[in-house]
Amino acid sequence: MTDWDPYLYTRFEIERTRVASDLLARVPLTEPRLVYDLGCGPGNSTELIATRFPKAEVIGLDSSPAMLESARVRSSGTTFALADATTWVPERAPDLIYANALLHWLPDHGSLIPRLFRALAPGGVLAVQMPDNANEPSHQVMRAVAARGPWAELMTRSLPSSYDVLRATAYYDLLAPLAVEVDVWRTVYCFSMEGAADIVAWVSSTGLKPFIDSLPNNLRPDFLAAYEAAIDRSYPARADGRRLLDRPRLFIIARKGADPEPN
Repeated sequence: MTDWDPYLYTRFEIERTRVASDLLARVPLTEPRLVYDLGCGPGNSTELIATRFPKAEVIGLDSSPAMLESARVRSSGTTFALADATTWVPERAPDLIYANALLHWLPDHGSLIPRLFRALAPGGVLAVQMPDNANEPSHQVMRAVAARGPWAELMTRSLPSSYDVLRATAYYDLLAPLAVEVDVWRTVYCFSMEGAADIVAWVSSTGLKPFIDSLPNNLRPDFLAAYEAAIDRSYPARADGRRLLDRPRLFIIARKGADPEPN
């Protein structure tokens, strides 16, 4: 997959940052010393963390050089570094690992989530938010359009594997034996979009990106046109002519005990 596009991602920054802010608001810490923003993107979430915890050392991590470059411009006083969350291990145990809209891209949550939690310092918090959009029209239409047309065979061969977000109860069961407190909840945000083209722009920077990247340049316009037409049918105009884009989000807050784990 090609690198991420910070400009396209931040086109809807107000809506995306609202979700990041809701996750941060539930973090039960007052003065953490070390915080990692795992999958920091263009730095909007890192900026929120640094504002809430001004005495903390805040480090933004991402696997995208383009996103990191954008983040450094935005927050010149914050440390940002290249890292792959699939294998990342912190050099020092942090008080907060904050992962907003990242982990749904990664496999094997049964191992990944406990591993991240165990990396925390005593009393530390794991804060996670993941889109849970698999059953939404925006994502069902992606697969349906990909399965028909001149691109169908190519996409079948080249699309990367997708990783389903587990049920909230599964994450609770993964973390409850390890944590002193686990809070899981699901929220559906209803974002107002001007039209079908805005919905396409929204998902082009996230879930639709692997579909677009799998196509040669000559097929992309026709695929996007077919996808937009299907989106136009799936999200009818509301009373004011705008479209409502439902974005379900799964949130997890898990707090570690204050005492070190026994050897």
